[in-house]
Amino acid sequence: MYRSFGDFYPFYLSQHAHPTCRRLHFVGTTLGLAAVLHSFSTLNFWWLLAGLLAGYALAWVGHFFFEKNRPATFTYPLYSFMGDWVMWRDMLIGRIRF
Repeated sequence: MYRSFGDFYPFYLSQHAHPTCRRLHFVGTTLGLAAVLHSFSTLNFWWLLAGLLAGYALAWVGHFFFEKNRPATFTYPLYSFMGDWVMWRDMLIGRIRF
């Protein structure tokens, strides 16, 4: 069990070593963000569900087919959600390679 997100994040990154997995996470998170923004702009909150499904589906494809590991979200759901956004930001600003 990790005591803090700072302790968890290096483990999270180790579970995303394959570039295709990271790319799928990035695309899924971006689609999720777009769906959230769209849901509030249209007040059609079904887009929230669509965003969650798109984000997790792409991430899990990355884990099962490319990383060949079990997504950390099954064990650490909150830290994994946070890790996805931090990794997304780090990829966006070039701190982590696509």
